[in-house]
Amino acid sequence: MTQPTTLAQLFAEIDASTPAVITTSPPAVVTYRALSEQVDQLEGQLSRAGLHRGDCVAIVLPNGLEFIVAFFALARAGLVVAPMNPAYKPSELRVLFEDMQPNAIIAEDSNSAVVEATAGRPVPIWRSSTDGTGAVGLTGLPRLSRSEPGNPSAGDVALLLHTSGTTNRPKAVPLTHANVLSSVLNIASHYKLTSADRSLVVLPLFHGHGLVGAMLATFASGGAVIVPPRFSASQFWGLFRKHDATWFTAVPTIHQILLARADADGAPDRGPRFIRSCSETLAPAVSADLEQRFGAPVLEAYGMTETAHQVASNPLPPHRRKSETVGFATGDEIAIINDRGAHLPANSHGEVVLRGPNVMRGYRNNPDANASAFIDGWFRTGDTGVLDEDGYLTLTGRIKELINRGGEKIAPSEVEDVLLEHPAVAEAAVLGMPDPKYGEAVFAAVVLKGDTDADELQSFCKARLADFKVPAVIRIMPALPKNAVGKVDLR
Repeated sequence: MTQPTTLAQLFAEIDASTPAVITTSPPAVVTYRALSEQVDQLEGQLSRAGLHRGDCVAIVLPNGLEFIVAFFALARAGLVVAPMNPAYKPSELRVLFEDMQPNAIIAEDSNSAVVEATAGRPVPIWRSSTDGTGAVGLTGLPRLSRSEPGNPSAGDVALLLHTSGTTNRPKAVPLTHANVLSSVLNIASHYKLTSADRSLVVLPLFHGHGLVGAMLATFASGGAVIVPPRFSASQFWGLFRKHDATWFTAVPTIHQILLARADADGAPDRGPRFIRSCSETLAPAVSADLEQRFGAPVLEAYGMTETAHQVASNPLPPHRRKSETVGFATGDEIAIINDRGAHLPANSHGEVVLRGPNVMRGYRNNPDANASAFIDGWFRTGDTGVLDEDGYLTLTGRIKELINRGGEKIAPSEVEDVLLEHPAVAEAAVLGMPDPKYGEAVFAAVVLKGDTDADELQSFCKARLADFKVPAVIRIMPALPKNAVGKVDLR
């Protein structure tokens, strides 16, 4: 089989009669032939919609066939795909739309937040739907006689993802076809995925973990993806059995939920070929319990948006898996540097840096961030860790001030800005606090200048932020501790 060089070629040579997508709502099995035909048809419509090669189109859709067809049609048309969280509130979408300046937006009819977020902005919204035959279509698409976008090249930008930063605005990460494919092929190879494998997708496809780690890697192997609209712990094992899934990948929070419910849900003692964990550190005790209860090796991995997801992973048996590590490099080079940028020997603690074919070239329109993100051609992850003599990486912390709630990264300043919008709040400080379920939860300390309470402030945040960003605890204080230069002392 010829190795693809762009996402447009990802499943071009796969046996067309085998299942590619299995959906649960509505229930359907879509073969590679049928998927390719739908993608080609929509690509033809997109090429006559007045767009130009390299234009950006935002997808604001839940998991399902509509997302998948739209994603590949845009990629084949040489357009940049920007997947976004359909649960975002208008204010959150507005910030991202202002940053990316999309040429069009694909969304469901029921998503009123997109309309509100684009008020006053001359950007078309194309509504996705599925007809009685199961074919995906877009309404509102103009039909021009000329055909414009063309086939992409490996160096063209394929994906535009956003990652929260330590400032109010998220950073935009452009990933080329070569970046994404490098990661996809590394994942498929590392886990020895074949056409016999079926991945049950439990993570949102607007994240690199779900998109690259679960979906695209499976397509690269000729396997099938089982795609419910959202994760449901009570339905998980029923779907796993019914559709003959062989593996799944998730954040530790989901693993813990499945583990806690296993007996009540009648989970099997064995079944998965392997279980993958990524996006947050998996506690060794949880990993051991997962292996014992579900009879499958648990492979902890390390990935980030800037590297098109996977960087490192523990291997399949019989190769050695090391507890408390995220494994070894799966395509990139990994090194450890000190605070002066000097590379350190094995078993030394420092900052994790990376370089390789799946690492982004730089953040979009953000020269300041790029200046600090790279050093001598290496990408600075902001994570601290240790590489042992076998190349296995142990992560020990984060330099960046992000809150990691079950794999969702939250910028404290974004939550602080919302709290400060409240007329009764004078000061606000947000940081992560330990949480047994999600690893970290959002904690806020506020100083008031008017009449309100913690419950009212939580309701205020819920109207303006996605649920996972809303502070779990809001503490009202007479003053915030400050350091010598007047900055809030988070410690």
